[in-house]
Amino acid sequence: MKELHKNLHLALSTGAVLVVGATYGLYPSTFLPLFFDFTVETTDLNHVFRAMMGSYFALGIYWAYSLCFQSHWRAATYSVVFFMGGLAVGRLWSIAVDGIPSTAFTVGTVLEIVFAIWGYINLKLYNKE
Repeated sequence: MKELHKNLHLALSTGAVLVVGATYGLYPSTFLPLFFDFTVETTDLNHVFRAMMGSYFALGIYWAYSLCFQSHWRAATYSVVFFMGGLAVGRLWSIAVDGIPSTAFTVGTVLEIVFAIWGYINLKLYNKE
């Protein structure tokens, strides 16, 4: 049970970034308007979202790798904390400056905060391993 709790955080983080990355980058002009209040109409904007997809996939693949190779668990968990924490701080700043976003962005903010805090707690819980 201990290993399940320890690895659940990384497994869910992996799934989340892979799904979000695919949503951002596979067909940005098709998928993004379904979830957000904007359209993707230029080649440059497609490039931006596909680059984001690449970075999300890279992190997701590393986190999945660390589930299989536990010697990477701590570094992967730190990267989740910093990645999700950074996204959450940016979104909280935007909420303070720009106001409350759409439901999709609000849910994303909450999940990023949860994943960052959960990762931090796991780093403290499994400090000796």
